[in-house]
Amino acid sequence: MNRTLLALYDLDRTVSWRPTYSLFLLKSAARIAPWRLLLAPAVLAAMIAHKAGLFDRDRLKTIMWALMLGRVAPHDLECAVAAFTAEQIAGNIRPGARAQIAADRARGAKLVLATAAHELYAAPIAAALGMDAVVATQAAVDDQGRIGPALMGANVYGDSKLAAILAYLEREALRREHLTVAFYSDSSSDRPVFEWVDEPVAVNPSKKLARLAATRGWPIRDWSRP
Repeated sequence: MNRTLLALYDLDRTVSWRPTYSLFLLKSAARIAPWRLLLAPAVLAAMIAHKAGLFDRDRLKTIMWALMLGRVAPHDLECAVAAFTAEQIAGNIRPGARAQIAADRARGAKLVLATAAHELYAAPIAAALGMDAVVATQAAVDDQGRIGPALMGANVYGDSKLAAILAYLEREALRREHLTVAFYSDSSSDRPVFEWVDEPVAVNPSKKLARLAATRGWPIRDWSRP
């Protein structure tokens, strides 16, 4: 039986040069409610508190959104998301990522961006890169249609990323035994996904992932160059 190739890509520091979430919040706040930029020191304090173990990443994301954007009407976010997407595509995509996406597309792969980034901006970035689908963190919507700051479900990180990928396979009626799965990421937090796939590739890896890749024999790639 011919297997379908499923190529999974992490976003932050893998496809992109720089992390996107904090940048998205700051850029969007500047467009929607510039006064909220005065709260940026509180965002930094929340990040320090998270590093100290006072709360998890899910809570950190919620706090950061609450400070920078609050509850936002969809029409207010629309222009901010479009502008942010254009900026990321123009200046925050590693050339090697574009090359690998093209190579996997030539292999007939189904291309999926699997990221802890919020779906509302990860999806248009993926679409602009020619990807087929997105598995990402989702913002909650209240009964008035306003978006955030809470998450709908878990932050798609670590074990939760693998769970979200498995849920995606179920929704799409894709059976694991009929797939060959490749995965590209820079972070050791993605170890559950790395150990689940057939073709794990460490891309511009963190020191911890580089050590893990060396012990497991996983290939290491530099996407800083074409």
